[in-house]
Amino acid sequence: MTRRQQILDIAAELFAQKGFHGVSISELGAACGFSGPALYRHFRSKDAVLAEMLVSISDELLTVGRERVRAAESPTEALQALIDWHVTFALDHKALIVVQDRDWGALPLEAREKVRETQRKYVDVWVKQLRLLDPERSLKEARASVHATFGLLNSTPHSAFLEPDEMRGLLSGMAAKALIPA
Repeated sequence: MTRRQQILDIAAELFAQKGFHGVSISELGAACGFSGPALYRHFRSKDAVLAEMLVSISDELLTVGRERVRAAESPTEALQALIDWHVTFALDHKALIVVQDRDWGALPLEAREKVRETQRKYVDVWVKQLRLLDPERSLKEARASVHATFGLLNSTPHSAFLEPDEMRGLLSGMAAKALIPA
């Protein structure tokens, strides 16, 4: 792991605990093991930390989602692969989900637009597979179904009361029942 990624991971945890505006550069630097101003060797500002954090994870969701679909042999298999990927992400990155939900407004405009565009593309990956599986489903209904499923899967910071493997099975099963016809 690079030093830059370590800073992003630590920042995600701190921002999730205290909010973006509740964490100072000095506090972030101290948590990373150096003085606050030393952070500027890696990022030009605290805003840049938040921007890279949310842009990079959106890019990762889209990239891996597309890879999973390419590797699948059917729309059903593709949707299951997307579900498995998103559940893994949600269980492993609870802090990022909290940061995105709570600190979205602090994200610089250019980064916010990049995240929105990347997230739209990620939704489209899911919608395409859902409509291939169920061509009668309208585009509007498919989008609503995907967004509702994301709401379920991204609830992990607030709903992960089970052990990780049990939670993974519960979320995967619920999402599959919501999207994949029996």
